[in-house]
Amino acid sequence: MHLSHAPDAPCGEEITFDQFLSVDIRIGTVLSAEPFPEARKSAFKLTIDFGPAIGVKKSSAQITDRYRLEDLPGRKVAAVVNFPPRQIGKFMSEVLTLGFGDEAGAVILFVPDFDVPNGSRLF
Repeated sequence: MHLSHAPDAPCGEEITFDQFLSVDIRIGTVLSAEPFPEARKSAFKLTIDFGPAIGVKKSSAQITDRYRLEDLPGRKVAAVVNFPPRQIGKFMSEVLTLGFGDEAGAVILFVPDFDVPNGSRLF
């Protein structure tokens, strides 16, 4: 199934609350960000701290249109932490960093309005 990222796309298929709860979305702090020139689509390699229960994980994030490498360390990000790791070129992405597309299709990171501890789960 392919989901459209367009703002006028129809609602996705209905799911149960239990299905929603099976997706584990947590907050983490970006420890480091590196270029990822080998990626097919422009991306950065992120190292993210999700606290003691989840630990430090790596993610490939297609956020190069709106973010600079030097501005990412210290930022909070939301990510799905219970998908299986995904090989992207020679890089193993362990979590899916979440964002929304702006009017031009650039990814805007999904972050809380207030500070929350690393590892906090979305509910």
